[in-house]
Amino acid sequence: MEVRALCIRLLMIFMVLLCPHSQKADAASLHIFPNRLQFFEYEAVTFYCDGVVYCEVVHKVKGKIKTCPKTNKRTPTGSSCTITNVYRDDSGMYWYETEGGIRSNSIKISVTAGSVILESPAVPLMEGEDVALGCRNKTTSFNFTTDFYKDGLHISINSTQNMTIHRVSKSDEGYYKCSISGAGESPESWLSTTVDHLKTHHTDTETDPFSEASCHIYLILRTVFTMVMVALLLVVVGLLNTGKFRVTKTNSSSVSCKCKCHITAGSDRNDYK
Repeated sequence: MEVRALCIRLLMIFMVLLCPHSQKADAASLHIFPNRLQFFEYEAVTFYCDGVVYCEVVHKVKGKIKTCPKTNKRTPTGSSCTITNVYRDDSGMYWYETEGGIRSNSIKISVTAGSVILESPAVPLMEGEDVALGCRNKTTSFNFTTDFYKDGLHISINSTQNMTIHRVSKSDEGYYKCSISGAGESPESWLSTTVDHLKTHHTDTETDPFSEASCHIYLILRTVFTMVMVALLLVVVGLLNTGKFRVTKTNSSSVSCKCKCHITAGSDRNDYK
């Protein structure tokens, strides 16, 4: 029975190896609304925690946000937590953690008591996308001459309070800020980019004519190897069962012989008497 159970277990392992597997990465993602890095004091900020039922948002310095239990709400993709009024000491790095210890991406926001902020995306931009940077005045919405800066260098001036960067790339990363004449200057925010890994993988597959063939060869070799191992396993099982039968038959013959010899000896003694 032990040999049979072991063989069954090995067969199950080989079948598992034979079947293709795909591992799905944990979708621990944090994003905020409004989707920007800078806020005026007393504005509301909502953190969206994708992939979790309850939002445990953490501030790098303050720890878990105490108002989350009161404002936590379910969303189609997870849950959300809202800070109804942010203050300057709410500036800093945020993320969320799950009960299993999984930590999401981090977002750094800046809360200012000034009158001008830069509106830039809170999450990294995919390379090749267009992005619009805005310069917002707290006291008025009228258009004024707006200047934009990158890493301290003046890069644009316009009267629409917006600037568009077409097809962003790694070279567009840096610290951006803006200023509005007569209103003031915004704090600096880091603009980051990232690569679309799915698009990159698709492109690499198209440019490499041997990748698909290599994948097929690997699958064939793995299938053949598994079949050979299963065949060897069946042979071993057969040999073990055959050997066990022979041993049992030999033992039975030996017992039968002993019984016959004992009976014969007893008969001879009776005849002698």
